[in-house]
Amino acid sequence: MWPAAIDTVEQLDELQSRPGPAAIDSLRRTGGDIIVLGAAGKMGPALIRMLQRASAVAGSARRIIAVSRFSNSSTRAEFESLGVGTIAGDLADPGFVAGLPDAANVFFLGGMKFGATGNEPLTWGMNAWMPALVADRYAGRRIVAFSTGNVYGLAPVAGGGSKETDPLSPVGEYAMSCVARERLFQYFCEQHGTPTTLIRLNYAVEMRYGVLVDLAQRIVRDEPVDLAMGYVNVIWQGDACNAVIASLADCTVPASILNVAGLEILRIRDVALRLGDLLQRTPQFTGTESFDALLNNAER
Repeated sequence: MWPAAIDTVEQLDELQSRPGPAAIDSLRRTGGDIIVLGAAGKMGPALIRMLQRASAVAGSARRIIAVSRFSNSSTRAEFESLGVGTIAGDLADPGFVAGLPDAANVFFLGGMKFGATGNEPLTWGMNAWMPALVADRYAGRRIVAFSTGNVYGLAPVAGGGSKETDPLSPVGEYAMSCVARERLFQYFCEQHGTPTTLIRLNYAVEMRYGVLVDLAQRIVRDEPVDLAMGYVNVIWQGDACNAVIASLADCTVPASILNVAGLEILRIRDVALRLGDLLQRTPQFTGTESFDALLNNAER
């Protein structure tokens, strides 16, 4: 049940780390320690809190280990205050990856998204080389690896979004590097019998980041809202974390693929107008809506 209001970061963190029945059942069905690679990014802290809470409810005693560069030391301290083990290092360093502790269950959240333009070699290193190191190190373990809906390209809005069985049509080097990430996890999955799930995530949102925050900030700053990407299907980050954890028990060889996104397709113009009402501002618009958008069909 949602609270009437969320006034503090602590309330927000508690709300979006509540495990649902599917996440709890997944951990009941999968024993062994859990290691989360790339744990200090946008989604990692919520995922780790939920893993810890779901493990407690499932009655499964296990270690949870968070791995990241931890450029923000407060995130590491927060994890450790929760009883989560932490390891700081570079997942693109073969020696570091080789020395990571064993774990039966791996969540891979690493990679590069923001700042890819102008940093194409680094983007490929983070999105292809690094996954290969991880997939080789944890051969035979259970791996849930984050990907993105960008691998599909644009889809007709009227069609409800791209499905897991649709052919890939990446546009630009970022999207192509994400296809490489998937292919490398698939290669090692089949070479070593590593049960794997690839999560094609689109538009996770919470109250500190995401499409809704971006729109609200533009409206407050009296900046025009671009309608070129005129539709989205956002998903509450807590729901996304629940889907990701639930997928752990269903890792397969060959790899499973799961779209994680909102079921409802939202029109950006309508969302901006509603936010404008709440903010008592009049949104300004630029660009023209297309009949295509980056949308994942999450019915599966």
